[in-house]
Amino acid sequence: MWQRRAFLKAAGAGFAASLLPRQAMALERSEVVFASSVQTSVGKYGAVLLTERGDLIASIALPDRGHDITISNEAGRGVVFARQPGTFAVVFDPAGKVAPITLTSPEDRHFFGHGVFSPDGTLLYATESDFEAAQGVIGIYDARDGYKRIGEFPTYGTGPHELLLMPDGVTLVIANGGIETHPDFGRAELNLNTMDPSVVFVDRRDGSLVGQLRLDAGLHQLSIRHMAIDAQSRVWFGCQYRGTPTDSPQLVGYATMDGKIELVELPIDTLRDLRNYVGSVAASADGTTVAISSPEGDMLVAIDTEGTRPVLVQTLRSGCGLAADDKGFVATSGLGEMIGIAGAERSTKKFDFAFDNHMLRVI
Repeated sequence: MWQRRAFLKAAGAGFAASLLPRQAMALERSEVVFASSVQTSVGKYGAVLLTERGDLIASIALPDRGHDITISNEAGRGVVFARQPGTFAVVFDPAGKVAPITLTSPEDRHFFGHGVFSPDGTLLYATESDFEAAQGVIGIYDARDGYKRIGEFPTYGTGPHELLLMPDGVTLVIANGGIETHPDFGRAELNLNTMDPSVVFVDRRDGSLVGQLRLDAGLHQLSIRHMAIDAQSRVWFGCQYRGTPTDSPQLVGYATMDGKIELVELPIDTLRDLRNYVGSVAASADGTTVAISSPEGDMLVAIDTEGTRPVLVQTLRSGCGLAADDKGFVATSGLGEMIGIAGAERSTKKFDFAFDNHMLRVI
């Protein structure tokens, strides 16, 4: 994790010098830095860097609504991805010494809001849609050459959403949501009767398929969207159900590289309150707890990864963003609130902007 000293080292001495005195003091008092896409009170979009106390230390403007953010210590850059089916991603320098670069997806592709750097920071991988073929791809961008798009490989499914790099530094894990979209139809979901979600492991070096896991066929309308990796290298995932609204399937599970995939049993009342929707998934700093959020149900749930049982259920109106701090989690909301849960001791902080769906502890 990038703590304050590592953040300043990666950002460069010019970053601290560029801050206003109040911002510089906030960073000096901070141990952890977070990033999130936001919407301002006047309807504009941007991304922010915050301390764990909720002090704003930097921000950038975006041309439209952002979704998730990835940051590479080695590259010294962050990337904000457009919300699906957006066609832009903005590469920014946390030090503010280099102007942002706006990437545009090819004409026959759109972004799905997520991406990740290679361990050495030289390559950027992004979930994208080949929407004419209704197939997911991972776009590959060269950070050494102005983030030029240099290739792609398949996600072996439709509607890829989040992707993460496994601890081996070689394998990408991809959540194929199974839902077909097309920019001509906005965010309309075009294949709900034939959805085919999966968790896929891919070798990032050549795009070869390492493994593909699916839930039971009767759960084909359970769209797998967001993920986190626990201390045992299990990939925890959260789902969004697109079947009959009165159904209440389990929404959280985990997958492993050796071929296991299963849902965990959450209590019936917790499932009811989640309203068939998990918006974000995050693992604690030690990987022993996973937190999920539901902005549809105004719910936050923390799960013990060993016992696979809830250890906290809490309400947060429009709550979705989640990130680990040293003791628990930070949660953010579409109403501009930032709170601590599951051991994180902090008072509620209110901002004059609305947080988008994801919060990143800067890595």
